[in-house]
Amino acid sequence: MSSPALPIIAIVGRPNVGKSTLFNRYAGWRKALVEDRPGVTRDRIACEVEVEDRRVLIVDTAGLDPEAEIGLASAVQAQAWSAIQDADAILWVTDAQAGVLPDDEDLARTLRRTAKPVTLAVNKVDIPAHADRVGEFHGLGFERTRGVSAEHGPGAWDALEELVALLPAAEGDAPEEDPGLRIAVVGRPNVGKSSLVNRLADAERVVVSDVPGTTRDAIDVVLERDGQRYTLVDTAGLRRVGRRHEVTERVSALMTVRALERADVALLLIDADEGFTDQDARVARLTRDRGVPALVLANKWDLLRGSERADVVRDGIARGLRFMPDAPVRTISAKNGSGIDPLFDAVRALHETAQRRIPTARLNEWLQDATSRHEPAMAQRGSRKRPLKFFYATQTGVRPPTFQLFCTEPSAVQPAYKRFLENRLRETFDLAGTPVRLQLKARSKKRGKRRR
Repeated sequence: MSSPALPIIAIVGRPNVGKSTLFNRYAGWRKALVEDRPGVTRDRIACEVEVEDRRVLIVDTAGLDPEAEIGLASAVQAQAWSAIQDADAILWVTDAQAGVLPDDEDLARTLRRTAKPVTLAVNKVDIPAHADRVGEFHGLGFERTRGVSAEHGPGAWDALEELVALLPAAEGDAPEEDPGLRIAVVGRPNVGKSSLVNRLADAERVVVSDVPGTTRDAIDVVLERDGQRYTLVDTAGLRRVGRRHEVTERVSALMTVRALERADVALLLIDADEGFTDQDARVARLTRDRGVPALVLANKWDLLRGSERADVVRDGIARGLRFMPDAPVRTISAKNGSGIDPLFDAVRALHETAQRRIPTARLNEWLQDATSRHEPAMAQRGSRKRPLKFFYATQTGVRPPTFQLFCTEPSAVQPAYKRFLENRLRETFDLAGTPVRLQLKARSKKRGKRRR
């Protein structure tokens, strides 16, 4: 069974009002940030944050283009409605210096239709003299309206804490129908996600039910195979959002995050005929960032002609996924069914890998062998260098496998050496396909002291 999904707070608003600046403040400024790992680039649009002892997922829906071909008003509405449908609460950002614009009034009418909590953050109140500008925004009709400065900080965390306090209490362990293994089918628009879901469901002819999912365009398809129950979490239908890539990326990302929050395993689809793209990489990063094991599927393989073209596509996928080279890659055709039959076996194998527990004794044998074969760089303390020593390791969690490694100076461990340890860990214990979390900790100074 998947762990409960985190509440999602979506940051929405017009272009250039400071949404991404506010997101970056939440993502990187506060010490309570839950996730801050290498491999998550500046393109990241989701971050996990702890607010008032509660963990939430902040999603940035920035990137709407005022000159978008589908029109600004339509683009704003599409973004807003997607955020409303997929998020649990809305942080609406406006620009105090620009004042209330017609697009703000249009978005206000949209947001008033939802029963979900909404806080209006009037941004760019950077000095006390700007505070009077907030009054104009009270006319939009939102009780929770406060001035903030995303650039300098005042009011930013107050607005978020106020919004988190309004979220419903976390659900308890209420019994529900067993969904089996949840499989998120993710990818950029038009790669064949719906075709794959239909192929997997139709091939079985034992679909138990079609249940509306948590997003506007998602459908959960429940089926059984060889006595195992599966729920396919489909994120199809994203191409309705619009033609401009930036709009599509930001709106579809929220749906992808929601699907991954509910998943045990992800099927990441790539259009082999088009080749690997930057947006494929963004979806892949989201998948790894959320800790979900992933099977990469190069769909439409039947459209490729010639071994040279196939080699070029394989090389492109390998280069694009160099930040997760352990992910297994399969070639399929959702249209004609080639490569589909083994997918369920691969999904079960990935799920088992993500749940694997390694005995502490074997783990410490691995650590001793890895650090003796390739010693870490010396730790610099002032003008002196000291050996950096690793003492022992223990596994603290699964899904994804999480390990604590105790050493003399965790902050001195170079990112390259941490990647080396992660790669050695994958090779030694066959952890391909699943994210692995390494947490470095200093050994307690009290450990090993003798009593007098």
